[in-house]
Amino acid sequence: MTPGAPTSLPRRYAAWSLDAAILALLVVALLHRRLCAGLAACGEALDAMSLSMAATMAEAAERGAAPAALAQAWLADPGLHAAVGQLAVALVAVLVPPTLAFALLSLAWFAAFEGSRWQATPGKRLLGLRVVDDDGLPPGYVRAALRQAAGLLSWASLNVGHVLAAHAPRHQALHDRIAGTRVVRVDTRPIPMPARLWLALQLPACFLLLAWLMRIVDRSVAAALDATLGL
Repeated sequence: MTPGAPTSLPRRYAAWSLDAAILALLVVALLHRRLCAGLAACGEALDAMSLSMAATMAEAAERGAAPAALAQAWLADPGLHAAVGQLAVALVAVLVPPTLAFALLSLAWFAAFEGSRWQATPGKRLLGLRVVDDDGLPPGYVRAALRQAAGLLSWASLNVGHVLAAHAPRHQALHDRIAGTRVVRVDTRPIPMPARLWLALQLPACFLLLAWLMRIVDRSVAAALDATLGL
């Protein structure tokens, strides 16, 4: 393979995920207090919802109600409705600001680096990638910004736009096709071992995060049951 040839989707994802990790750390640093307050509000809302559900469950158990009757009681419980609404508001408050901050930082980050003389973000440089226009020339800041803005369509298409980068021979994602750009490989060496380990650890990290969230919910429900039943 000659330098400047189109690159594969896994290599592109590895580069993007490295940049995304840096941006995520920046977002956490910038919004640390807001995130802590938001997570605390989510915890309080979850506890309130668990208490409401446990109280209804205890009343249904005393009456010997069937599971279907318990479900109907939950659906008709105004206290549970209020708790669910509180949790929804808390989740929106904790998720929307970081998402917007991440999107704005991403636009500046990718446009600035890919439009520069490097033609690549730090993640792409580490993986030996470079962004060029359809003629193989540097994209410039305007085209690089257009490429990043068009990336919203790739996300909005449930990542179908990103998967298009796996299609040979040009391996262009949807936003590359819109902006008239390509991601090419200028380093013929295999993916570095640290980047491979980074990719391999992402799926276990997602499972650990899911397990942590399930543990939080389990503890909230158990505490609510204990408080309701007087254990």
